[in-house]
Amino acid sequence: MHYRMRQRLVSIGDDYWIETDSGERAFKVDGKALRVRKTLVFEDADGHTLVKIREKMLRIKDSMEIEDADGHRLAMVKKGLVTPLRERWKVDVEDGPDLEVHGNLVDHEYTFSHDHDTVATVSKQWFRVADTYGVEIAPDQDPVLILAATVALDSMAHQGR
Repeated sequence: MHYRMRQRLVSIGDDYWIETDSGERAFKVDGKALRVRKTLVFEDADGHTLVKIREKMLRIKDSMEIEDADGHRLAMVKKGLVTPLRERWKVDVEDGPDLEVHGNLVDHEYTFSHDHDTVATVSKQWFRVADTYGVEIAPDQDPVLILAATVALDSMAHQGR
């Protein structure tokens, strides 16, 4: 499945839609304003909360937690060790395999993988509109978790927003 996302829209107080490749609104990301820490609420098309994405405060490495609607941790998205050639990112999944993130987050050209198998690809190449990028998710993957991790990564990679 392909999803269409827009750059520079993950900011506090802003809302935006994640659409299917056919243009149908699939998920809404609500940037909650007036919070001490960055909080993004990920909703279905009918406005039901699916997950919350929260910035983790007082941590050495950048990280954001993905929680279910009841506040239970589903995953932690975090920056790994910085290497001379590139940054490394990881998604520690509570009830499933952890995911490695490889590529260029700033330019929206990267993959999620598990045991060297690609489970999702993020790319701007599928769209001609400059501020749009796509996320292609393998059929056996949880689209909510992958898209929420993508939103968290986008937020951390573009912190000035």
